[in-house]
Amino acid sequence: MKVTPAMSRPARGYLLLEVVLAMGIFALAATGFTIALQKAADASDMAAREMQVTRMLQSSLDAAISIPVLEEGEASEKFEERGMEIVTKYEKMEEMENQDGQLLQEMWRITVTAYFLQGNTELSRTAVTWRYGRLYQP
Repeated sequence: MKVTPAMSRPARGYLLLEVVLAMGIFALAATGFTIALQKAADASDMAAREMQVTRMLQSSLDAAISIPVLEEGEASEKFEERGMEIVTKYEKMEEMENQDGQLLQEMWRITVTAYFLQGNTELSRTAVTWRYGRLYQP
């Protein structure tokens, strides 16, 4: 059988259709991959910020615990370069008894709260500890 030019014309259209479909599938895959990379980068940034806040909170708590003489009240410290404010609150606790029935006097509750921005949302993290008032006194 002899092939005529009229019979070979539809084959050219299929090649163009295959190229367009392949490009469409590639575009979908590339878009999905780009979105996945963006989400992973956002999660990494958020984890790094949380770690920074945790380190700052722990450092401030360590500094608050080691003060020789405690006084009731609040202290605030701003870290402009990190976009963070840390508020430390000192409260004298009422006398309480331990499990052996002994009175625990001069116990303090120290609360350290970090306020920071995550995107456009203001968040806070808090750490609380107790300390014996005369711990660092001679």
